[in-house]
Amino acid sequence: MATLSGAKLAEPTDARQVRSRKALHAALLELLEEKPFDQLTIREISARAGTGYATFFRHYVTKEALLGDVASEEIAGLLAMTLPILHQADSYHSTLALCSYVAEHSALWSALLAGGAAAIVRNEFIRQARLLPHAGQHQERWLPADLGVVHGTGAMIDLLAWWLTIGTDLSAEQIATILHRLVIAPLVEDSEPRKTAATA
Repeated sequence: MATLSGAKLAEPTDARQVRSRKALHAALLELLEEKPFDQLTIREISARAGTGYATFFRHYVTKEALLGDVASEEIAGLLAMTLPILHQADSYHSTLALCSYVAEHSALWSALLAGGAAAIVRNEFIRQARLLPHAGQHQERWLPADLGVVHGTGAMIDLLAWWLTIGTDLSAEQIATILHRLVIAPLVEDSEPRKTAATA
């Protein structure tokens, strides 16, 4: 699996290594809820995980690589819900399902999208979105496919981050309506400028 930094080491093979890696994942997620990513140290993460400092480097070269490993799987799952929205007839209900999922896992997504690592995670979202099969299938002739992916994914992430930090009093249904009207509908509906009698 590709990571945010591209610096992930080989997958662990024995049970002890698997436990260590899971402990590092859990420690990072806990700490992200307490302070920004750029304030975290590898020693702090290792201590919270209950692993040795040297153990960290048997799994990851940098803390960014650890973040990438934690975030990549979650990002892939959310994108699997997001990109098909652009190709479904009932895009609002798909958008609502997405927002409901984020609400149900708000602690995790608050840490990933609204913490000190938000910019790194946002870039990883866009990187993964560009690699998905749906990314090159945009139907609007006026909009380059890659721009549609970058705009749609980036705007969605920014809106969800706003919801998780500032708009927390809004429900999943309200956010789904905003996201659909502001981002999804303009991408899926035919919004190509029409020639009128005056411009023809």
